[in-house]
Amino acid sequence: MSATGKGLLKRLDWASILIFMLLVGIGWINIYSSTYSQGQENMFNFSTLYGKQLIFIGLNVVLIIIVLALESNFFERFSSVIYVISLVLLLGLFVFGTTIAGATSWYNLGFFNLQPSELAKVATALALAKYLSDIQTDIKRNKDQLFAFLILLIPAFLVIPQPDPGSALVFFSLVFVLFREGISIYYLGISLFAILIFISTLMFGTIWIIIILGVLLGLFFLLKKQSLKIPIIPILVVFLITFLFSLSVNFVFENIFEQRHRDRFSLWLSLEKDPNKLEEIRKTIGYNTYQSEKAIESGGLFGKGFLEGTRTKGDFVPEQHTDYIFTTVGEEWGFVGTSTVIILFTLLLLRLVFMAERQKNAFNRMYGYGVISILFVHYFINIGMVIGVLPTIGIPLPFFSYGGSGLLGFTALLFIFIKMDANRLKEGF
Repeated sequence: MSATGKGLLKRLDWASILIFMLLVGIGWINIYSSTYSQGQENMFNFSTLYGKQLIFIGLNVVLIIIVLALESNFFERFSSVIYVISLVLLLGLFVFGTTIAGATSWYNLGFFNLQPSELAKVATALALAKYLSDIQTDIKRNKDQLFAFLILLIPAFLVIPQPDPGSALVFFSLVFVLFREGISIYYLGISLFAILIFISTLMFGTIWIIIILGVLLGLFFLLKKQSLKIPIIPILVVFLITFLFSLSVNFVFENIFEQRHRDRFSLWLSLEKDPNKLEEIRKTIGYNTYQSEKAIESGGLFGKGFLEGTRTKGDFVPEQHTDYIFTTVGEEWGFVGTSTVIILFTLLLLRLVFMAERQKNAFNRMYGYGVISILFVHYFINIGMVIGVLPTIGIPLPFFSYGGSGLLGFTALLFIFIKMDANRLKEGF
């Protein structure tokens, strides 16, 4: 190995790499367990799903070598080109895409189904970091904020019609990068307030929202009489917008959401009052979540043991090797196993925050927070979905779930940042 190569190996953040290797390894073990059947004792049977995942892991190693071999400024220099290519690939799905499980999100390459939204996540994080780090960009200016939001919105709107709302949500998660770089916290407040009004309207109805708004408006005028300097016009505008938004919720829910989305919200928020219909929803839309909860509960403290999960072996949870892989961990490895996985993900995210904060190059720091945002949303939503505290959305657990596109996408996302971090010492930033 050359002196340059040895120098790079010394500068790599081996703590994050070790956690990555543990997650991939534990993930593969659980993929093996969730797809294993009698007569398939050979772990290197590449016709099986766990065998194919081994091939993806091998391709991962090649990808890591390529990423680490590239020049340190390659991704900053070509971030715009990578972003445009990713958008073209997303657009191409409308013509050449292959439909799998009801979503036209893949290109059938014969030996491999490529999901371009995974590349688009990496590309969008790079493009956003490039734009925000430009010397001419001032995130406090409205036009620059608008352009930054457009970078996130374009790929999100391209994946929604596939339909793939889970990936769209991941693109929106990159707004956390904007908050880190100084965008007004009011945007977050407005977003959370809108979500609160949306959920409250679904749960309690528009009438109660109007009553609450009326009470608050009355309190405002009462305080105004006591000579408090509270501006009238902005308050009235906020109340009017909130009122109109609440009125629109039911229309959006009934006419824009698909039935399966309405059923998921009905299950999550207990909106359905008819016990018979609620039970029907549980057996259809809520079936996966119900079975995953039961499987995790059955694992107890230490689990039933490797290859001993009765619900896993009985195929109680459909697609358990993909979005519901965490179920296998809970049943076969118990509370100890699930806690270990959660701790590993938490340690990785905290390590990435530490790495991002030590970057002196703005592009590197912003991209680092893009990596953190994407990994956190995937991790938080996937586990929340599996244990039933969040509605079923359908996004994989990073480094864990079966799938070549996801594994390669998450690996590229992480190791591009590890490469950037390694070169901060070499190049003095």
